[in-house]
Amino acid sequence: MATPVILVMVIGLICAVLLCIASKVFFVPVDERQTAVREVLPGANCGGCGFAGCDDYAGALVADSELSCSKCSPGGAAVAEQIAQILGRNAEAAEKEVAQVMCTGDHSVTRDFLEYQGMQSCKSAKGFFSGMNACSHGCLGLGDCVNVCDFDSIKVFNGVALVNRNTCVACGKCVKECPQKIIKMVPYKSMVHVMCSSTDKGAVTRKACDNGCIGCRKCEKACKFDAIHVEDNLASIDYSKCKNCLACARECPTGAINSYRPIKPLPKKMSPEEIEAAKKKAAAAKAAKAAEAQQPQA
Repeated sequence: MATPVILVMVIGLICAVLLCIASKVFFVPVDERQTAVREVLPGANCGGCGFAGCDDYAGALVADSELSCSKCSPGGAAVAEQIAQILGRNAEAAEKEVAQVMCTGDHSVTRDFLEYQGMQSCKSAKGFFSGMNACSHGCLGLGDCVNVCDFDSIKVFNGVALVNRNTCVACGKCVKECPQKIIKMVPYKSMVHVMCSSTDKGAVTRKACDNGCIGCRKCEKACKFDAIHVEDNLASIDYSKCKNCLACARECPTGAINSYRPIKPLPKKMSPEEIEAAKKKAAAAKAAKAAEAQQPQA
């Protein structure tokens, strides 16, 4: 009865010895810096850095001294600084980005081209006469971008996708998924955006959407920083030059240029007569105040 037990024990011992030998022979040393970098990364595994996940990015950082430490959007500048310290490099200035849907053509301002009853997918709808909206460039609103977002940062409201800037980690999945290619990565600090993607002529765009860019170039003339230009019937902003002054948004006749800051109208310019009258009124008020001050107290 003891023979089978002894045989199993001997086999187990031999296997253990072989496994120990194999672990020594095939051992692959892991750079301690890779482990340290991985612990610093947030673990979102979003792929926004261009790698399969945080483990892959950590390994690439250690292996390639030229690879940027600031590719982790969820971690931001703080994580980039920690990685740079671990690897003994200089941390590049990482500008925070966010996804932005370049369309405001919801159901209240657009016209339907046809009634779509197919699969509820933007890709499927685009393959069917380029979508169901009169504007073939706008958001299809069927939520392909919503389905790929792991952070619940994008939703469809009234037929148009909207991004929550406060929870978006700039992973870029929605950008890749959108068949209309109207979701862009933009600097988080930029408050002004051309919320239209139509390259049709102005008259065609206006018939399809009340909020569309008609290429009138009024925004170009209003901008003092040469930050916005119209090309192929569509205005576009150079974010490196934009100062968020809102001049283009105030001037846009269709509301295609939107801002996350309140767009207050500029003060009305006064005529020379009005200026002179205002000066006289101010002088009279000042004189009355001075006379009141000189009166003896009761």
